[in-house]
Parts: sequence; C-alpha cells; structure tokens
Amino acid sequence: MQRAIRFLVLILILVLGGLWSTAWFTRQPNEALGDAFLRNLAQLTGRPAPSPINGTQLPAGVSMGGAFTLVNQDGRTVTEADFGDTLMVAYFGYTFCPDICPTELGSIAAAMDLLTPEQEARVTPALFSIDPERDTPEQLKLYVENFHPRMVGLTGSTQQVAEMARRFRVFYGRVERPEMSAYLMDHTSYIYLVEKGGAVRTLLRPQSSPEAIAEAIRRQLSQS
Repeated sequence: MQRAIRFLVLILILVLGGLWSTAWFTRQPNEALGDAFLRNLAQLTGRPAPSPINGTQLPAGVSMGGAFTLVNQDGRTVTEADFGDTLMVAYFGYTFCPDICPTELGSIAAAMDLLTPEQEARVTPALFSIDPERDTPEQLKLYVENFHPRMVGLTGSTQQVAEMARRFRVFYGRVERPEMSAYLMDHTSYIYLVEKGGAVRTLLRPQSSPEAIAEAIRRQLSQS
C-alpha cells in the first residue's frame, strides 16, 4: 500500500513539474509564470482558463466576496445592495498608509479617467478600510475626495471589518515598532473587481498600471 502511495506521489510530482516546465517555455509576453501554469492546468482539466489580462479572473466554482454591512464616508450604513448594478473597483487599505495605498488609489482614479462617461457611470471605485480605529467616516471623506469624485470610503466596527476581510480573503494586521510614533497596517494589496451582490470576479496585481486597470474594467463591463 505504501509503495502504491509513493508511486502516485511520484507521478503527481512529475506531472506538476512538467506543467511548470511547459509554463516556463509557453508563457506569453508579460505573462506571469503562475498565470501560465494555471492556463496550462486549465487546458489539461478542461476548465475555463483564467483571464490573462493583468490579473486573474476567478474560475467557475471559486467564490470570494459576498454580502457586507459597513458605513460610508457620509456616516450612512450601506450594504452591497446599495451599489446596485455598478462594478466596484475595490481596494483594501487605510488612510494613514504612507505609500502603497495612495499609489494604488491614484492608479484606480487615473484608470477611471480613461473610461468613457458611459463606462464611468457603471463603475464605483471604493476604499475598504482595514483600520477602523482611525478611519472614521469623516477621515475617509477627506481622504477619498483627493482621488476621484465617484470614489467611496467604507469603514465599520472592528467586527464588521473583520467579517468583510474574511469574506474577501483579505489579510491585515497591526504593526508597531519602538521607533514609530504611530502604528502601521500590514495588508494585502490587490485590486478587486466586484460585481452585483459583492462577488469578486477579477483580481488585479499590485502596481497594475492605470491602462491595465481600465482595460480589465472594460472587459468586465462587456461581460455583464
């Protein structure tokens, strides 16, 4: 029995190794090795391949996101239903972030400016705060207004934010060091394209260009 198990494990290792090797030699220009691996795996299993455009489209059967209850920058309690049929371009960060958050939000805002007025009307850029202790609605309102007039800020209680992060599989944690006067937040930095009902459809890598974000938005809008 153990010999059979070892044989199956060896076969699995060889198959995966072959797929990684194939991915290395067949990946497209600017395609990440991981995306090429998933594309080859999809071809082998007959499943839909992830979208190769600057991110990963979640395959059928994989769920992320969902219902949420939070507070917007105007102090009003909102849920995913309040955003109707618009496509949310969501980023999970915080207003006291010194570098990556304003950079990513600036890219999202620039991507919005690349859309047509009709497309822009169907999109809601949003900052989901992972720092409820400091990100009050008032703080969020002052912050998101610096990026785009359609951008919304969402915060909530510690429990609401934790539940939201669990549904969207967002990692975050408080970082404190003796040399720092204020704490920072460590967090994932993907951009999420979220459709009606709060379901995530596409993940965009950190530091995606405005052009890449805009193209992913257009593609998602064309499919909805």
